[in-house]
Amino acid sequence: MAGGRPLGRRFGLLWAAYAVSTFGTRLAFDAFALIAILALHAGPTQVSVLAATGLAVGAAIAVPLGPWVEFRRKRPVMIAMDLTRFAALMSIPAAYAIGLLGFVQLMVVSILVGAADIAFNAASGAYLKGLVQPEDLLTANGRFESTAWTATVLGPPAGTAAIGFFGPVTTVVADAVSYLLSAAGIYAIGGTEPRPVRTGTHSKRLRPRDLLEGWRYILTHPALRPLFFNTVLVSGLIMATSPLLAVLMLDDLGFAPWQYGLAFGLPCLGGIIGSRLARRLVARLGRHRVLLGVGSLRACWSLGLIFIRPGAVGLVLVIAVEFGLITCMGVFNPVFATYRLEQVPTDRIVRTLSAWSVTSKVTVAAMTGLWGLLAGVTSPRTAIAVAGLLMLFTPFLLPRHDHEPHHEPDPAGIRM
Repeated sequence: MAGGRPLGRRFGLLWAAYAVSTFGTRLAFDAFALIAILALHAGPTQVSVLAATGLAVGAAIAVPLGPWVEFRRKRPVMIAMDLTRFAALMSIPAAYAIGLLGFVQLMVVSILVGAADIAFNAASGAYLKGLVQPEDLLTANGRFESTAWTATVLGPPAGTAAIGFFGPVTTVVADAVSYLLSAAGIYAIGGTEPRPVRTGTHSKRLRPRDLLEGWRYILTHPALRPLFFNTVLVSGLIMATSPLLAVLMLDDLGFAPWQYGLAFGLPCLGGIIGSRLARRLVARLGRHRVLLGVGSLRACWSLGLIFIRPGAVGLVLVIAVEFGLITCMGVFNPVFATYRLEQVPTDRIVRTLSAWSVTSKVTVAAMTGLWGLLAGVTSPRTAIAVAGLLMLFTPFLLPRHDHEPHHEPDPAGIRM
């Protein structure tokens, strides 16, 4: 999947910036949850509240950012969001060093980082569509996907080992520095990016209807609507159980931090394999069959986590389940990301991607909070089992018919 013809120096710099920030993020895998558990001695409900609050409030802040970013040059926005994440994350080790780190600060930082994540990802999607040719979008997204899973293979084991040796905030420092390096890489891309203009109006001010334009486009589009509900629900079910699985493994079952990192790092080899297979599978089976088939297959794995037990057998089980799930995701994600970009016109990309991301994060936040309460009333294992059962119903939300991509009447690329 990472093969194919070269996509140019400017894409190479964008890819390098993505790689360094992604590795930093994966190095800090579940850093806030681990800090809350290991340094602040938080329980499952508090860990879930931390994750849910950051996602929900960060998504609310990001709602007006979508239309604001839509009509601005994307590269400066991406740099600004990288610098925002750097500054916010560096406040954690600073507070920890003087003994003032608390639960509230973790929530505030997670909110700022969450909002910046949404704005950056929406801007980068629009920037990528203007940077590469339409026929190269799947190759570009496949390279990003392969890079993400490679970083996840290496990051969590290294990060949890670093936490064990150097303390709980070590990986946060690395994550912050990675955003600074990403900003430098994006700045080095250079070139002339045309300023986006509004169509059908002379007003340059943010209008109330702009806030809802992304959702309006998604919900009225016959191909994007089912994918929207499917991906949002799948993401919510997976992420809602993540902090509970951390509590189950690190607290209830007594796994060491390095074992926890290994259990989620090693299976990401499946993501690399899947991302490399995606283009070949699309060429052989067609895009729609890949989305439908692999999207259905990925729903079958999560239920296996209810059988986790202490020791080597339990560790192998988690690795096997996660490997199957992540391999499916490695195929599905770049095909889905490319398909979504193809279906959205240039002047709606940021608002559409922002609306998609905001909905996903709010859903994850709500489900994380709900699953935290469920785990508090029952147990983490029971809550994980409920999520696994619900996951089996998500294939019914996948689109049953293929749709032709949206064709731009006058595409505006990013010039040298």
